[in-house]
Amino acid sequence: MSFIKKIITKINKLEREDIHLITFVNPYSYLELRKIKSTVDEIDKIYVDGIFLVYFFRLIGVKTKRKSFDMTSLAPIVFNDCIKYKKSIYFVGSTDTAIEGFISTINSEYKNLNVLGYRNGYFSDVQEKQKFINNLAKIEPDILVVGMGTPHQEEFLVSLKNSGWKGEGYTCGGFIHQTSKGINYYPKFYDKYNLRWLYRMIDEPKLIKRYLLYYPLSVCFFIFDVLKYKLKK
Repeated sequence: MSFIKKIITKINKLEREDIHLITFVNPYSYLELRKIKSTVDEIDKIYVDGIFLVYFFRLIGVKTKRKSFDMTSLAPIVFNDCIKYKKSIYFVGSTDTAIEGFISTINSEYKNLNVLGYRNGYFSDVQEKQKFINNLAKIEPDILVVGMGTPHQEEFLVSLKNSGWKGEGYTCGGFIHQTSKGINYYPKFYDKYNLRWLYRMIDEPKLIKRYLLYYPLSVCFFIFDVLKYKLKK
């Protein structure tokens, strides 16, 4: 199966189906996911995070809406469901300072959320990471949220699944550090008019290269993948 077909199949997968691992694709992560196609095979559901990519998928007939793991989209739904159904949740990602601030923010907003634990997203070596994954599988959190950036967060979820964990896992990109100082990261103006990308460049200038270089490159690869798939079909 071609890469673009894999992505489309996972975008179209119904939410009521058997889903354990969920990730999100934006123009930058599209480039990274192309490099780990075998890992993508293990992901159950993909949402499109990024208004530009939403429009591109719609142009090729894929009906989708923007969804991301943050407070403007899926995160509140997941947190409230955890409380409602008495599920435990674990967070992995970002730096010690950021995730501690994040946990403080989340605990203040969702006082009944059962946070089973958390840790930063950095490991000294493969052995340390695998040891943590094995321990996490034994702890058995119902929900895991991982913010390590693509492709590391997807590979982490798949490794955890292969270690015997049977919970529900979400990637979240920069959500943890974005929420380390307050529950609402995006100002209403930028969120309302789909200018989240602009706000991120203002707030994190290091991302300018990603938006101005890698996003156009991603569009080229997207068009290439679609044409290749259409011609082969």
